[in-house]
Amino acid sequence: MIQYKSTREIEKMREAGRIVAEVLDLISENIRPGVTTKALDKLAADHFKKRNSKSAFLGYQGFPAHICVSIDEEVVHGIPSSRKLVEGQIVSVDVGSLLDGYHGDAARTFAVGEITPEARKLLDVTEQALQRGIKKCVIGGRLGDIGHAIQSYVEAQGFSVVRDLVGHGIGRRMHEDPQVPNYGERGTGVELKEGLVIAIEPMINVGRFDIRIMSDGWTIVTADESLSAHFENTVAITDNGPEILTIR
Repeated sequence: MIQYKSTREIEKMREAGRIVAEVLDLISENIRPGVTTKALDKLAADHFKKRNSKSAFLGYQGFPAHICVSIDEEVVHGIPSSRKLVEGQIVSVDVGSLLDGYHGDAARTFAVGEITPEARKLLDVTEQALQRGIKKCVIGGRLGDIGHAIQSYVEAQGFSVVRDLVGHGIGRRMHEDPQVPNYGERGTGVELKEGLVIAIEPMINVGRFDIRIMSDGWTIVTADESLSAHFENTVAITDNGPEILTIR
């Protein structure tokens, strides 16, 4: 069942979302060759504590870290470790916060130093796909409009949209109804109404859209080992149009 949010609830989610944005900005300032993914996790943990909030990921279904850090062919759910970042990698960082009973969720993919033209295009296309999806978050629209906007743009650029992982409703729980696919047909799916809050998160691959899970039980990678990028924002549908909640 979809839980539509009141103005008061959206305000609470705006505060949770601001913390997510702060963590991602902090990560952005510290992404460089030689830094361990565990060090990035500690930066996030310290900031959550400073802001009297919690990581929404730590302990969620047993996840062992505060943030997800996924490198190159890793699509999502990478576990921070002692692994050091290397020049030329791309790094997806997914952050979820919990503040006063409400969640925020967002992700960005960062370049580690100089990256290849193909990797740069992948990052640009994925971020632009997210923006195109967000623009479809208007009252009276349909969920399929969001997925179609993302898929049609991405595939025109020669990349593929992961099918087995989707965005989601968000609020008091990290994952609520409805599911928000990054592919679909215009005019189909749930009608978009005021008070709906969703996390839109295109996961885009250079190669095929097939994925597989690693032996750690968490890290999801591209089946063909091609690069993957991930951008996400939490978005509220309002009578003034879409409002991104995961910004400063």
